[in-house]
Amino acid sequence: MPGDAAQTPGTGGDADRPRQGRRNLLHRLDIKGAPYAFIAPFFLVFAAFGFYPLLYTFWISLHHVELASMNVMEWRGFGNYTELWQDDRFWNGLSNTFTIGVLSTVPQLLMALGLAHLLNYRLRGSTFFRVAALTPYATSVGAAALVFTMLFERDFGLINWMLGLVGVDNIDWENNKWAAQTAISVIVVWRWTGYNALLYLAAMQAVPRDRYEAAALDGASRWQQFTKVTIPGIRSTILFTIVLSTIGATQLFGEPLIFGQGPNGVTGGADNQYQTLGLLLYEEGWKNYQMGRAATVAWAMFLLLILIFAAQRVLKRFTSRTS
Repeated sequence: MPGDAAQTPGTGGDADRPRQGRRNLLHRLDIKGAPYAFIAPFFLVFAAFGFYPLLYTFWISLHHVELASMNVMEWRGFGNYTELWQDDRFWNGLSNTFTIGVLSTVPQLLMALGLAHLLNYRLRGSTFFRVAALTPYATSVGAAALVFTMLFERDFGLINWMLGLVGVDNIDWENNKWAAQTAISVIVVWRWTGYNALLYLAAMQAVPRDRYEAAALDGASRWQQFTKVTIPGIRSTILFTIVLSTIGATQLFGEPLIFGQGPNGVTGGADNQYQTLGLLLYEEGWKNYQMGRAATVAWAMFLLLILIFAAQRVLKRFTSRTS
């Protein structure tokens, strides 16, 4: 009996060891594996709807594929890229994308910066003005482009009527290259200025107030406070909006498509005077039925965005070193 009693605790301890080991293993899996389980849905969705379409688009760009027979592919290698490099329409679309991007991004960000600076002061009804600034962003691109297309109409548009009051003849906004690109840029500026202004406003409110107080004690004017305190304080946000606006300009599609008011919208006008890379992609795929060439344009846009991102990183490192 004493011997049996002495063996019982030892036997129970040996039986609990595997159970304790399983508990420790589950505990380690819970601590180390739970974060990966929480973020796994995002990566699964991204792989299904982002990464796989990107790779499949690249695979299509290496083939001759027509829209009516997507299952029939003829291997071309980098032939589509070679033809795209030699295609004048691609360089025209790239040039139009660049000019429209500059005409829309520069005024847009400057106006957003000034608007945010005004909203940063304590004004009556500041909440109303902030909501009003965001209203154009919430407006559908189709509705905005359609309204502005009517405003820029050659014979009965409000813009030409107002210009006629000061002696300016009617401008053919659609068929003139620079006039059409300016009109499209106005639509983009109207839609995105308020959004960028709120981004700048949020960044300005994060700048410590003691910096402004110290600058005021040193005799700095309001303009000097804006240039010496506000701008350096929101520099990272400014770089972010520049990259964001550049990406949006590279993917510009809805505004020029609706501005054409018909078949000319796909080709960017009768002479491709405002055809962007997005419109060229649409024309190749859904008008010419050449999905391989459309995929090539899509990948050219993707590579262009990578270059823009790399330039932004280099610029950010350079500004961080000089500051």
